[in-house]
Amino acid sequence: MAIMKIRKIGDPVLRSKAKEVDKINDKTKELLDNMTETMYDADGAGLAAPQVGVLQRIFIVDDGEGLTEFINPKIISKKGKAIMEEGCLSVPGETGTVVRAKNVIVEALNRNGEKFKIEATDLKARAILHEYDHLEGILYVDKKISQEQLKGIEIEEN
Repeated sequence: MAIMKIRKIGDPVLRSKAKEVDKINDKTKELLDNMTETMYDADGAGLAAPQVGVLQRIFIVDDGEGLTEFINPKIISKKGKAIMEEGCLSVPGETGTVVRAKNVIVEALNRNGEKFKIEATDLKARAILHEYDHLEGILYVDKKISQEQLKGIEIEEN
């Protein structure tokens, strides 16, 4: 395994849309392993392949409950609203307030090519949606809101 270079804001790869993984092979599994080592080394809660310069629809998340790997994820549904400060390994030293869904259902493939569906809430939902945005070329700073904007937002619990 190896620690990979995390791309920083300003790198054009972070603004590019990632491509579907056609075939899961040893190279895909090695990428997942290297991303995992890189994320833990950087003390992150998630990491998307574009953040390490690979334009594939792959990301990993660990919200403290264990690692989940996502290949070709698809958002099935989002519900509720939650407001929280976010940071990003690609935007070091900064945070911002972001409104995201409180609950999310995602379908993806695991490293063995098996389809799975996961329902996540709170921090795990936020991490999944944050990493999914990376696959679309979106950074959290694009969704950051001001304290003034925050006043007009109604929070839905579900």
